[in-house]
Amino acid sequence: MSLSPPIKTAIAQAAAAHGGKAAMLDALKLVQEAEGWVSDENLAEAARTLGVTTAEIESLATFYSQIFRRPVGDTVILLCDGLSCYLCGGDAVRDAVMQKLGIGFGETTPDGKFTLINICCVGGCDRAPVALVGPERKLVGPLTPDDLDALIRGQATGGAR
Repeated sequence: MSLSPPIKTAIAQAAAAHGGKAAMLDALKLVQEAEGWVSDENLAEAARTLGVTTAEIESLATFYSQIFRRPVGDTVILLCDGLSCYLCGGDAVRDAVMQKLGIGFGETTPDGKFTLINICCVGGCDRAPVALVGPERKLVGPLTPDDLDALIRGQATGGAR
């Protein structure tokens, strides 16, 4: 799969405005927004468009936990594993969501609906434990194991909590 002309144009514009290296994160976000994740082929094409090496953009792509280097489910749940979330019961929420979805961190449900990813502190400590959910990365919390059915049902039907 090749990058669409509008995405390539947007990447080229970012490179012209900021320079190739400075536009790498913008390019990764543009690709992911269009494709849902960043494939090796699209990463290499973005690198060529920016005038940087594949290794340079790959090092950035693998540094950020919110740049997905493999396909993800329709709804991504980024579960905070920061200290505040842990101290406020995050381990119970983690265990419950893993059991409910039948997957571990970095995995996608067999039906392709959900991907679960652990993420360092997201800055929602006043609402701990929290998660960022869906393409809009909506902050939800404080979460309890009892909240998961409603959260998953809401996401599965496209609703927001």
